[in-house]
Amino acid sequence: EQPWHAAFPQPTMEAEIMPQRRAFMILSMKIASMLIVDVRRTDYEGGAIRGSINIPAQGFWWNRGILWELCYKSDIEWVVFTCGSSSGRGPRCAGWFLEHVRNVANDHNMHVTVLEGGVKGWVKAGPQYTQLMDGFRQDYWDD
Repeated sequence: EQPWHAAFPQPTMEAEIMPQRRAFMILSMKIASMLIVDVRRTDYEGGAIRGSINIPAQGFWWNRGILWELCYKSDIEWVVFTCGSSSGRGPRCAGWFLEHVRNVANDHNMHVTVLEGGVKGWVKAGPQYTQLMDGFRQDYWDD
């Protein structure tokens, strides 16, 4: 059986890593317009980073154009992708989105990145980070 992403083309672009501290600063101080896209599906539990939207990776390919349009019309400067650890689904979806932003929309201003460490890394960073999560459940992350 093939993995879910085998049905889609490999991304040809790679998004840069957004340092966790920078994402925390932008989110907590509201110094720039940033959207976090959480691509978890079956593991979308234990809380989500405040203000993030959930678009599961398995359906992201079809939604990348409308996401760009919504971000563009909302003047979003930074689009930051995350999943559990930002080592599989997050970078893959960020790559697809970056391709769309640069090659289809011809947008060279929007920053497309991947959150360092993912949601797991965000939780491990401590209480100052988890206080910026909606629905945070410590017991979920203790397991």
